[in-house]
Amino acid sequence: MSHWIGTANHGFASLAMEELRRFVNGIKFTQLIAGEVFKMEVPLSREELLDLIQKNEPIFLRHIQHIERALPITSSADDLQALSELVRNARSRVEDHTVAVHLRRVEKSPFMYSAADTKSVLDAVLMELGAETVMQSPDLILSIFAGSEELYVGWGTPAEQLSDWPGGAVRFQREEGQISRAKFKLLEAERAFKLYFETFREAIDIGAAPGGWTQLLLERGLRVTSIDPAELHPSLSAYPRLTAMKKNASDVKFAPGTFDLLVCDMSWSPMQMAKLVLEKTDALTEGATAIITLKLMHKKPLQTIRDVVERLGSSFELKRAKQLFHNRDEITLYLVKK
Repeated sequence: MSHWIGTANHGFASLAMEELRRFVNGIKFTQLIAGEVFKMEVPLSREELLDLIQKNEPIFLRHIQHIERALPITSSADDLQALSELVRNARSRVEDHTVAVHLRRVEKSPFMYSAADTKSVLDAVLMELGAETVMQSPDLILSIFAGSEELYVGWGTPAEQLSDWPGGAVRFQREEGQISRAKFKLLEAERAFKLYFETFREAIDIGAAPGGWTQLLLERGLRVTSIDPAELHPSLSAYPRLTAMKKNASDVKFAPGTFDLLVCDMSWSPMQMAKLVLEKTDALTEGATAIITLKLMHKKPLQTIRDVVERLGSSFELKRAKQLFHNRDEITLYLVKK
């Protein structure tokens, strides 16, 4: 038996729990933050569940935290003292490693310290023990969730927790001249799927307007062909590597093997999107990568995902399907042309 905290995008916790029920018989859930964060009682060991999730990562589970200790909240300095003692008892775990401290909470938790104050105190303890404290890409994460009565505490690697961000909430800073927030989705996909867009040569962006994804690919040095009947942002005209086609994607043909990357972020029917992508299969090189957002417009999202993946499966191998933090009512697919 083991206990965990799971996190999904707001409004999608029920789908994350449904996926987990399919993997784990007898799993039990308790809501912590409505529609987003939940506690799990799992009839498996820590290692068994981690192994299961690594082999079958759920689409809607954004972050997972093992609960090693549950400390009663006293609403006093004793809470920080208890956390400090817990860290001191982990010397063998943290010595000579990089460590990040993450704190999240339910609204109106009686735990009286901010994330910054908690991190400051625990960072000092970690450094005493020979650890290096970091914000990103740590070897190990100390995750603390402040509930209504207890502090749920656990250690894990970024891979085990599915993210090196608190609760899997990936944050990017908006840049001057950024066309749209949609750019964050592609940035997060690049990071989550361990892609390096600068290694690609020629990209096609289907449904590109206003051009957030096109902008990122141009910044990475690619040649980009953007297709959309709507206008791209005028700032993109400064890029000589951009070919902008103000047309419907279904009306455009390309020579075989033209592109090694296809991206598509269209607010269309999922099956229509799949049809458009499949029409461009011949224009892709063998082994080309595709990053596609799939809009969850219907009442049965899991069935929609299965139907679209099956249809795309005639030409593409699915590498990963994930609801990223910057996805809203959608998920992101990472595929490779067969």
